Amino acid sequence: MPRQHRVVDHIVEYLARIDSDYIFGVDGANIEDLYDAAHFNSDITAVLAKHEFSAATMADGYSRSGAGLGVVAATSGGGALNLIPGLGESLASRVPVLALVGQPATTMDGRGSFQDTSGRNGSLDAEALFSAVSVFCRRVLTPADIVSALPSAIAAARAGGPAVLLLPKDIQQAKVDIDGYGGGDRRGAEHPGASIGDPHPIVRALRRAKGPVTIIAGEQVARDDARAELEELRALLRAQVACVPDAKDVAGTPGFGSSSALGVTGVMGHPGVADAVAASAVCLVVGTRLSVTARAGLDDALAAVRTVSLGSAAPYLPCTHVHTENLRGSLTMLTRALSGPGRARGLRVPDFVAGTELSPPSFAGTGVRYRDAMVALDSALPGGTDIVVDAGNTGAAAIHYLPARRDGRFAVALGMGGMGYSFGAGIGMAFGRAGSGRPGGRTVVIAGDGAFFMHGMEVHTAVQYRLPVTFVLFNNNAHAMCVTREQLFYDDLYSYNRFAPSRLAAGLAAMFPGLCAVDVADPDALAAALRRALAVDGPAVVSVECAADEIPPFAAFLNRKPANHVAEQQITPQKGEPITCP
Repeated sequence: MPRQHRVVDHIVEYLARIDSDYIFGVDGANIEDLYDAAHFNSDITAVLAKHEFSAATMADGYSRSGAGLGVVAATSGGGALNLIPGLGESLASRVPVLALVGQPATTMDGRGSFQDTSGRNGSLDAEALFSAVSVFCRRVLTPADIVSALPSAIAAARAGGPAVLLLPKDIQQAKVDIDGYGGGDRRGAEHPGASIGDPHPIVRALRRAKGPVTIIAGEQVARDDARAELEELRALLRAQVACVPDAKDVAGTPGFGSSSALGVTGVMGHPGVADAVAASAVCLVVGTRLSVTARAGLDDALAAVRTVSLGSAAPYLPCTHVHTENLRGSLTMLTRALSGPGRARGLRVPDFVAGTELSPPSFAGTGVRYRDAMVALDSALPGGTDIVVDAGNTGAAAIHYLPARRDGRFAVALGMGGMGYSFGAGIGMAFGRAGSGRPGGRTVVIAGDGAFFMHGMEVHTAVQYRLPVTFVLFNNNAHAMCVTREQLFYDDLYSYNRFAPSRLAAGLAAMFPGLCAVDVADPDALAAALRRALAVDGPAVVSVECAADEIPPFAAFLNRKPANHVAEQQITPQKGEPITCP
């Protein structure tokens, strides 16, 4: 028999039934009824972030963890507007996120209410604004609308991208008749109505191939959790696999029995990928559009090789493309079609391709070198560790030098490249891990000091919830990639991008009593600090002193030389009591 309860109670109950275990957000007057509903539902937890941007990236990271649909909530006005860059990243990277955005009551639309975003009578139009950063946006104008709007938004998000529901306060509080609940699975890759493309154009290309096959795997493999299906196809084709930067964890880890893994494509990638593609009979692109960041250095090779694609969106380069919203199902169909009597007979095992690295110029300044730091991390991080990487020189070094862990996730925001993304995303990934069915493990966030100054106070959220997150902060006292550009492109005559020196770990330890936080300035101290920080029960911080004048492994910088001599950035650790970890 239908029962009547508030719209917000319906939303929370529905989310709990599809196993969205958390709502990330910041409370406020026009979203407080949703928090009230969450309080009385034991199956869902409202997580308090410090800023709505980070709340959005928490939802993004939760989705990338494989736990289920990430949900973010924000109040009206500035709170809602703070979601935009986070949702922009989810849109560009096609990450499923549901955003629940509070608005003033409909009775005040166009009447000068505080934070009116109805679009009426000259007010800001939130529906127009959020429609530009989402795959679905609807303003709920009657209580009954929520019954259809909520599942529609969730279905749209699961197809790849953020969906937004704008919820006026009076609608949230209103009663609605509910007669049972629809459901859905928590994984999203098998959501009802997902189209499965016919892979036979790809089958034909592979059956005709005379030589090796190279696979370029992308972010949809991670989103649909199609890792096992991709490996089954790779083994059948005896192919080598390269990954775009934001899908580094989907195709094995070099050195862990996955000799087929070529490394990363693109501007921070490995030169051997282009050699392997050029030597291929067919290049199979799986689950990526190959943006410029991901395909830099590959255009000539791809133009000369038969290229076929499978995924939810066609690549930016000309090729045969098969559309699918269910990559797991389509890869399984492709493997079956190529097995047994239908197998491709002209394929051969690729010639061995040695591991390759970019070669930045040597740098002898003070502090820890990027590569040395990544070697220390590689030695310290156990299997199963999830790694979340931020933008800039630090991110380029991690993407290029640091392998993903076996059975671990490796996430980076390259859709919009927003600095500070990693702090919230790492927290969301840590929350998601418990609900994903994976064994327990640690999340490591790798970010620079510029990113920290933007959104690093989310460290407090990790402290508040005692999350197993280690934050590794590369402190070069600058927006280092901007410093590099000043040196290479603007004659090194000035710098707007250097900071006054800081001791990040010491500051955080003083702010958050009990937090394990260590500043280090040499590789030996880094190795020891990492071991301690990874063994802590709860969050920890390691701040690594490095130099803004070191050129990172970023292809666009490596064919240029500074016009003037690069002045060494002096790093002088300040005196103070050592900060130790148990």
